[in-house]
Amino acid sequence: MKRRFEVSAVGVVEIILILVVLIALVLIFKDQLTSLVNNIFSKIGTNADKILK
Repeated sequence: MKRRFEVSAVGVVEIILILVVLIALVLIFKDQLTSLVNNIFSKIGTNADKILK
């Protein structure tokens, strides 16, 4: 039973480490991600107007 708990704990640690890395990447590339998302939504809005007309 103890072995099962240790394996489960390793999985939790891995998930936490992955989340920390993802959060760090978002913080590092925050400006670029914001610009990219704004650009995508702007293009969606422009193309939606063309489709609706």
